[in-house]
Amino acid sequence: MAEELSEPYARFANQEMILRDELAIDRTILANERTFLAYVRTALAFGIVGASCLKFLPPVYASVTGSVFFLGSCVFAWLGTVRTYRMHRRLSVVRSKSK
Repeated sequence: MAEELSEPYARFANQEMILRDELAIDRTILANERTFLAYVRTALAFGIVGASCLKFLPPVYASVTGSVFFLGSCVFAWLGTVRTYRMHRRLSVVRSKSK
């Protein structure tokens, strides 16, 4: 059960893959890239809002609000990178075992 949770695509590695399966992996790789870009876009938006808060809000509110948005920007960038790397690693295992 624990192995099943850690490698959800492992059950496909033992079978010979047909074209449909290869295309499904390609679509999943592209979806993974789109998801990463969405995380990056969100992180950039949070960073821009944080910089705007520092520039246009009064100093009392600016430091707190700007810091929160900059921290959120870092969190989104980190989450996106980690999720993309994990999925890429899972997909590369499946693709290498099928060939």
